[in-house]
Amino acid sequence: MESPSSAASRVDFYGFLDRMRRPAAAGLFRSIKSFLASLSLDEPSAEDDGARVQAFYAAMEAAFREHPLWANATHQEIDHALEGLEKYIMTKLFDRTFAASPEDAAVDAEVSERIGLLQRFVRPQHLDIPKVLHNEASWLLAVKELQKINSFKSPRDKLLCVMSCCQVINNLLLNVSMSNDRTPSGADEFLPILIYITIKANPPHLHSNLKFVQLFRRETKLVSEVEYYLTNLISAKMFIVNVDGRSLSMEENEFQMHMETAKLGTQIFAASLSSPQGSATSTRGLQKQTDTEAGSRFPFMDSETESLTAAEVKQLHGLYRQVVTRYTSLSKALRKLSIDEDQLLASVDADS
Repeated sequence: MESPSSAASRVDFYGFLDRMRRPAAAGLFRSIKSFLASLSLDEPSAEDDGARVQAFYAAMEAAFREHPLWANATHQEIDHALEGLEKYIMTKLFDRTFAASPEDAAVDAEVSERIGLLQRFVRPQHLDIPKVLHNEASWLLAVKELQKINSFKSPRDKLLCVMSCCQVINNLLLNVSMSNDRTPSGADEFLPILIYITIKANPPHLHSNLKFVQLFRRETKLVSEVEYYLTNLISAKMFIVNVDGRSLSMEENEFQMHMETAKLGTQIFAASLSSPQGSATSTRGLQKQTDTEAGSRFPFMDSETESLTAAEVKQLHGLYRQVVTRYTSLSKALRKLSIDEDQLLASVDADS
């Protein structure tokens, strides 16, 4: 699969820029600059901008075919010019069109936070991924390919990252099928692995990246294998957004317990990073915060036993029962999480 930083990709773009610098291309270049200027006059709107950009692609394709610089050009040469045009335009429009709205930024943050929690406890068995398909090397490669998506600004380059990730998974499925005389089961095995890879990768701005590609990649290019892989990644994102216990082959109360434990772990980790002096300072900071809030949250913290009324003793007993109940639930969740991690390590050792 072609890489966004490959020589072929650079040739497309630099070849386009080279032709645009020629005097004969002055009219085409004016059209491009005029389009960018006209778009900047209106308030950003992802859907409207997408429609206008797609219409401009179509208009410029017709202009290229009729222009002397592309006289007798092959279909591939015209396609290369359009790839260069897309990259040029969308690099110029990137700040306007990518994750530009507060709504998209909020969805990005929500998805990333949810994936961060799922990372702490979701294992391949939760997604019913057969053990024969457990391949840490291939999975890591797919994760790295997907994480590259934010290194690029053009829809095509971002989509190539998605394609590279998905083809690593597809190659794994094909290799396992051939070596084990298995019949490939297609999406039934492909999608769960892609979901797991997406959780492991947690690429920033996942929602905005997908939306950006859908709206601003040339529509004629979102077909066949490309469309299949992109649709699967969109499905993976939707699975993550809507995931519950049943989705992960576990009871709902167990799922919620895992999520609460993951949130607690995330909060502790964030607190440990908030101080430059590490966890010891963070612990002191948490203690200080606890002392400050104690008067409102724990009204009996500084009370003397002899001064408590019967009603206050009853209230204190109720609070004690709540603490014990929550502690018991948390302990069970932590033990379950530890067991799951031990099982994962044991399975990795067995595969080695």
